Amino acid sequence: MGRYTFRLPDIGEGIAEAEIVAWHVKLGDRVEEDDPIADAMTDKATVELESPVAGTIVEIACEVGEKLAIRSSLVVIEVEGEGNAGAEVRDAPPVVGRAQDSGGTHAVLSPEPIQPQADIRKPALPEPAEGSAAHPNRSSKAQASPAVRARARDLNIDLAAVRTGKDGRIHHADLDAFLAARATVREAVEKPGTKPVELLSGAGEQIKVIGLRRRIAENMAAAKRNIPHFSYVEECDVTALETLRAELNDIRGERPKLTMLPLLISAICQPLPQFPMINARYDDAAGLITRYVSVHLGMATQTDGGLMVPVIRDAQALSLWQLAAEIARLAGAARDGSAKPGELSGSTLTVTSLGPLGGIATTPVINRPEVAIIGPNRIVERAVFVPDGHGGERIEKRKLMNISISCDHRVVDGFDAANYVQAVKRLIEAPLQLLAN
Repeated sequence: MGRYTFRLPDIGEGIAEAEIVAWHVKLGDRVEEDDPIADAMTDKATVELESPVAGTIVEIACEVGEKLAIRSSLVVIEVEGEGNAGAEVRDAPPVVGRAQDSGGTHAVLSPEPIQPQADIRKPALPEPAEGSAAHPNRSSKAQASPAVRARARDLNIDLAAVRTGKDGRIHHADLDAFLAARATVREAVEKPGTKPVELLSGAGEQIKVIGLRRRIAENMAAAKRNIPHFSYVEECDVTALETLRAELNDIRGERPKLTMLPLLISAICQPLPQFPMINARYDDAAGLITRYVSVHLGMATQTDGGLMVPVIRDAQALSLWQLAAEIARLAGAARDGSAKPGELSGSTLTVTSLGPLGGIATTPVINRPEVAIIGPNRIVERAVFVPDGHGGERIEKRKLMNISISCDHRVVDGFDAANYVQAVKRLIEAPLQLLAN
């Protein structure tokens, strides 16, 4: 009998690590070739990892919710024969097998055999690195390839603290050893049996933040940490818009039924050429603003797993009925897990609406690196003064809705945001203009 170390494969360009969001095996399980082992999530996709060999699972690298570096050990499988202990370590590209659309951003990867590493559960602590206080570096700068430097930066690793290889350079394997040792030190200082948060009396359960919920948490924290938000709210009379919607639905024939959202999206898109800083993305690291002619509109959608943002491509070029069809298609794909990766990225502006559940006003969080997000709120009926046509006023019951916008104050001035929302308001209150699109 031998042992086969199945390493986390190279899931995609620029990916340094992945979060394990589900295990399909446990210690002692028998697996056949191509059986699912685990699901790994990155910023771009959730990937199902398949076993490249048949055998018995004897080691598992981590628990659900933990992150592993690319090419680090995922599982060890006891196999017939010698396993892959003598195989040469190499960065072989993964072999793609039975691609799936379930989960939307879901694929299947089965890597080629590569060299197993030492038992990751009991790693030895790395020796002091060259350049550290205990072992001064003979070089003023650690030697490493750009890819290794990028991965170390993503993992918040100081290369000066990493032990170099025999050739004096730092490789991916050296980063793996450093990560494993750091995890061991962390485990050693934690008291056995302690919990991260003390449960108070009456608490029901603790839920680990993993997968999509973890990604949402990280993205929202990054947005609030990096973007100086400001919000602006304007009240709009949507009585005429609701009347137009009802009339269009009466004559729609085989076309999809219109909700309020396609009409609002049309009103959001039409003024954007006059306000190009709203339909933009900001790369704050590079100090670069990219303004867009096309409106790739992100549509915040609630799913069982959490908030997802499918993208309506070229929303400004679609008719009301085309928008209605695309809204229904993308929302359904996000909820049933069939949305493709390209349908969940690349937005230039986002709209978020809770429909009838919406409040009077909202202050939505910007979908970074965009610079604005728009939130239609709940429609309410109120008595308002309206012109009576004879120079006076009368009281009428009208349908009113607030439009909220949050903007990145580094890019969008308050004056421009207010003028843009006023332009949207004019279209909403005189909605026949929307039919010109």
